[in-house]
Amino acid sequence: MKKTDTLTIGRKLLLGTMFAAGLTATLMPAQAEMLDVEKDELKFGFIKLTDMAPLAIAYEKGYFEDEGLFVTIEPQANWKVLLDRVITGELDGAHMLAGQPIAATIGFGTKAHIVTPFSMDLNGNGITVSNEIWEMMKPHLEMEDDGKPVHPIKASALKPVVEQFKDEGKPFNMGMVFPVSTHNYELRYWLASGDIHPGYYSKTDISGQIQGDALLSVTPPPQMPATLEAGTIYGYCVGEPWNQAAVFKGIGVPVITDYEIWKNNPEKVFGLTREFTEEYPNTTLALTKALIRAAKWLDENDNANRMEAVEILSRSEYVGADAEVIANSMTGTFEYEKGDKRDVPDFNVFYRYFATYPYYSDAVWYLTQMRRWGQITEHKPDSWYDEVAKSVYRPDIYLQAAKMLVEEGHVAEADFPWETDGYREPTPAADIIDGIAYDGRTPNAYIDSLPIGLKGKQIVDGSEVVGG
Repeated sequence: MKKTDTLTIGRKLLLGTMFAAGLTATLMPAQAEMLDVEKDELKFGFIKLTDMAPLAIAYEKGYFEDEGLFVTIEPQANWKVLLDRVITGELDGAHMLAGQPIAATIGFGTKAHIVTPFSMDLNGNGITVSNEIWEMMKPHLEMEDDGKPVHPIKASALKPVVEQFKDEGKPFNMGMVFPVSTHNYELRYWLASGDIHPGYYSKTDISGQIQGDALLSVTPPPQMPATLEAGTIYGYCVGEPWNQAAVFKGIGVPVITDYEIWKNNPEKVFGLTREFTEEYPNTTLALTKALIRAAKWLDENDNANRMEAVEILSRSEYVGADAEVIANSMTGTFEYEKGDKRDVPDFNVFYRYFATYPYYSDAVWYLTQMRRWGQITEHKPDSWYDEVAKSVYRPDIYLQAAKMLVEEGHVAEADFPWETDGYREPTPAADIIDGIAYDGRTPNAYIDSLPIGLKGKQIVDGSEVVGG
């Protein structure tokens, strides 16, 4: 039995004894108003990435136990296995790609109604290319006086390289972690902003490579560096620590972070089935409270706790990568080409900027990208985007949990956007790599403003785009 399991069992027995003796109010005041949870033994899943940190911290700091929850946390083999196990009930909830609950709910891939009351983080991803590709890109880069490249690096510097591969009859293969991952959409966004077509999906072809200049395919996050080193792919988009791992191994160069693609973009969410939230409403509130507290701990006092978080995440039961590699991004810096380490204080954001609030506009952005690239095969009205977002993202649960935490003195009232209608203010053009502003309230106008991608009532028929 692991030490953590022994501690959990001991804590549970202690709580039971204290409740029986009527001692909780005097000895443990934080437990006095504990929710009457319907299910107290829970199993959560995650993928080995640094942005699973709120789960690890909620466990290690006892925040789950403070809510009367006795949690087991298990790494999963890949995103599909993770989602399937939440649907079947083998997992009660999980660290998920933000696109997973949305895609499952609308029936792209596995059909199931998955919801989220908690957004796990902002930013946290990067795009890495092999050393060979980096050398080919360099002549097309603008350089600083010190010989280092000007950032952000645009995909237009990659375009001549992709064209050379095409002229030589070689496919330009790139990796992303899952068809409905932020990584897929961010990589596509960056490529398209440099006039490189990342390919369409259709009803009959879900490869995502129709008309593609760069051919994107799925590679599990921990396997990205090895797949790059083997030459199977020439670049990839992934979360940490797998971009910094390429730098440490000397096999690749991260060229851009998602913070530079879209400043403070949403990343992972915590996903549950709708049935779970309906059957166990107090349990859902309790776990949301614990996760909010964990996110606060990760960001409080100007990231003062990050090195402790790095040590926790480096353990084999969590991310299992070298602490030095994890620290490269988790402590407010990011290393691009070896030795080119720059300050990126918001590379990982867990609590600032209302990071944990599940905004409808975040869900709508994922839906616009699904439509842009043909995963949503037909035109939908703006009202449909709003309805889907509201069926998946649950700020009502989140704010109820936040209100309880404020009353308990764990968080400040100013930490939450109480008056929002669930939509962020439009993201200005200056904060997005292609200079096109995003407003979640007008999804079709946004889709139509993007130079590459489906528009209006266009569909992909065979290998052609038809309609208008």
